[in-house]
Amino acid sequence: MPWDEAGVPALTRDTRAELLPRQATAHAPEGAAVLQYEWLGSWVVVARGSYDMDSIAPLSEALGVAIRKSPKVVLDASGITFADSTLLNLLILTHQSGTLRVVAPSPRLRRLCEITGVDGILETRSSVDEAAVS
Repeated sequence: MPWDEAGVPALTRDTRAELLPRQATAHAPEGAAVLQYEWLGSWVVVARGSYDMDSIAPLSEALGVAIRKSPKVVLDASGITFADSTLLNLLILTHQSGTLRVVAPSPRLRRLCEITGVDGILETRSSVDEAAVS
């Protein structure tokens, strides 16, 4: 299914978002933040903070742009302090739309992925460098 026809990524549908400069930052509610940059031929999205239905939009937009911009997307998830099924759905949809590597998921996110079985779908790496070259 194309990215813009999927459920959660519909948050970015018809935004006519322009390509981001080499590095950009977006702020979400409750201290969540997204930083993006190009690294070793991959597009890296760094997520920090809490992600649920009310705060997922900036991360959804960033991953949507990333998957259209680069054949490989790296999500640095080490700073995610809370995640629910909204984030899991976004990760699965991103994975289905291209190559996604999740870097250093926080213990909470790792446990959520284990409980739901998503850890068997997503590819995780220990560092951004490792994810970008794999």
